[in-house]
Amino acid sequence: MARVDPAVAAARNAVRAALAGLGPGDLVLVACSGGADSLALAAATAFEARRVGRSVRSRGYAVRAGAVLVDHGLQAGSADVAARAAEQCRALGLDPVLVRSADWSGTALDTEGPEGAARTARYRALEQAAARTGAARVLLGHTLDDQAEQVLLGLARGAGARSLAGMPRERGIFRRPFLGLRRAQTEAVCAASGLAWWTDPTNLLPDAGSGGEVETGAGTGGFTPLRSLVRGRAMPVLEDTLGPGVAEALARTADQLRDDADLLDSLAADLLARARVESTEAEVGEQALDAEVLARAHPALRRRALRLAALAAGSRPTDTTTRHVDALDALVVSWTGQGPAQLPGGTRARRACGRLFLRAAPTGNSDGWTGVRPPTTTQE
Repeated sequence: MARVDPAVAAARNAVRAALAGLGPGDLVLVACSGGADSLALAAATAFEARRVGRSVRSRGYAVRAGAVLVDHGLQAGSADVAARAAEQCRALGLDPVLVRSADWSGTALDTEGPEGAARTARYRALEQAAARTGAARVLLGHTLDDQAEQVLLGLARGAGARSLAGMPRERGIFRRPFLGLRRAQTEAVCAASGLAWWTDPTNLLPDAGSGGEVETGAGTGGFTPLRSLVRGRAMPVLEDTLGPGVAEALARTADQLRDDADLLDSLAADLLARARVESTEAEVGEQALDAEVLARAHPALRRRALRLAALAAGSRPTDTTTRHVDALDALVVSWTGQGPAQLPGGTRARRACGRLFLRAAPTGNSDGWTGVRPPTTTQE
């Protein structure tokens, strides 16, 4: 029996776990960008989809495996990149292979920035593709390196334990099988499988001698995303200073904090449900919370509930910081008649008659309330 490359074996094992529980004939889609991570995921999925549930006692069964590629249209030649990646997915045996153009309607480019808006458009396209094809799961190619970078960015923002919990392995129909694999392993999988991957130029640092300006948050027109700066500059410095294993340690931190964050978010959601009341003082589009119920809760739980309330009212997760939660908390426990708190996304909170009122921006839902986000919700 031919020896399987260790990286290929690791990738297949990871995908095998992500496909567990699917039934014969179920469809799984790989979100593919043409990069090494997603092409390696496509190769491993094409192999494992034919043998779901296989063991010494079972021959297993096949599930259908396809791919969806989202062309954001942000760079010259992006359509060609998507077409080449689609060809490789088809050569691997994936079917269907869908190429979708990103729908930018409804994205807040001015407030989310190109990265955030592209993320919103990408996930919308993936969800629409899954709905139209009846896919049971969508696999994403994020790696341990991506997770480490996510944790480091969350730490720098001071966004709290939920942000430090990083990206979830499972969220709705989405799965991230490669969160335990390094980026170097996905490149090794592609090399062993004869796959030519594309390197997004926004993932590369600008030439230090070019004199070009480096901007954070934007990924087009010569801008360098903040994540790329973390990847190319911050992580190497940490490895040099603290020794090898920093990425793994940051990913372990995410795993350890996720269970804690899930529990606390569940308790906070319960507190929020108890605090929600009907009030004749509420303006159109406002929801009311009993300030006394919130004030009696433990500060850590109360503050988490207030953040959930802000997110549910439309405040953007990536922009809702400790400063905003402090302002909400002050309306509950240190209210002296101060005016309303302004939150990201145009959301507003005010206090009157022992009630805390939160109102979404005018562009939000008609009732101004989107419902409390589930405990596993995080920005990805």
